[in-house]
Amino acid sequence: MEKITLGRTDVGVTKICLGTMTWGRQNTEADAHAQLDYAIERGINFIDTAEMYPVQPSAETQGLTERYIGTWLKKSGKRSDLVLATKAAGPNPGIHWVRGGQQNFDEANLRSAVETSLQRLQTDYIDLYQLHWPSRNVPIFGANAFNPDNERPCVAIEDTLAALGKLVDEGKIRHIGVSNESSWGISEFIKQAEMKGLPRIATIQNLYNLTARHYETSFLDETCFREDVTLLAYSPLAFGQLTAKYHDDPKAHGRLTIFPPTWSPRYLRPAVLEAVARYTKLARDNGLTPTQMALAWCYSRWFVGSTIIGATTLAQLEENIDAYAVKLPQHVLEGIDAIHASITNPGQ
Repeated sequence: MEKITLGRTDVGVTKICLGTMTWGRQNTEADAHAQLDYAIERGINFIDTAEMYPVQPSAETQGLTERYIGTWLKKSGKRSDLVLATKAAGPNPGIHWVRGGQQNFDEANLRSAVETSLQRLQTDYIDLYQLHWPSRNVPIFGANAFNPDNERPCVAIEDTLAALGKLVDEGKIRHIGVSNESSWGISEFIKQAEMKGLPRIATIQNLYNLTARHYETSFLDETCFREDVTLLAYSPLAFGQLTAKYHDDPKAHGRLTIFPPTWSPRYLRPAVLEAVARYTKLARDNGLTPTQMALAWCYSRWFVGSTIIGATTLAQLEENIDAYAVKLPQHVLEGIDAIHASITNPGQ
């Protein structure tokens, strides 16, 4: 499988990254190990997780995803073959059980987060350590307008980079990245790193799919292109909506039906459902499954470094990986853009 280099590092990763956030809620440890075995067999070398996983988050399951990866790494002996990424949770009172409610990016918190993840993952180092969402007030997770009334105390980016720099120097992490970030955030991380001689971010892990193209419509693509920051696109199937399984059967088994609708309401918006219906028709009219079209489109975008795919079954994982070989004809790409122009970013 084709590889790309993360930012200005020397780390090469496959264009597909195995996502893991269902492991521990929708998937057992045996399921997780089977997915890892299959992904590696198919040539994938990039695994992404987070300290707060699995989702939907709960105190009882938090950390299980990293633990499942750790037991597989110990059993398989393949740690050196993989690029392993995880994330530190930012401030969020809704997950107060993570690090005792002290989720922020000061030195003490980051050190605690890294060392705990290392223990769960049963490894001595993390290849890519990411900040799951910003410390400061930023519109994310379905909020799409900046509101200065939501300002809150936050850790300065310079201080966060200095703390991460110490962990890099100690060999506990190799490179750093951000997630759910904005153009201002990217620019500030780069500026502070260059001014203060601190570690430079290599990646940004942001939402990107047919219903959520804010990464390009906000010109984050230009910022990251000029600063050599690689996009890791997450949720390319919009929590399963773009597979059309909920379009075909609104009661289909999946996270949008087994978890409360308040957990991720953006993918239940009427405009999302209308967009999904139109993308589904376009795919099927052209002999494609909706999954194939959505993923092939994401895989082919010039600014997407690696696409993070998740699955709850091996059959889903196989289809997701196979979609990499699908090349969309020009008229399908034009059809996608026409739908996007009429229903712009309903899932953002």
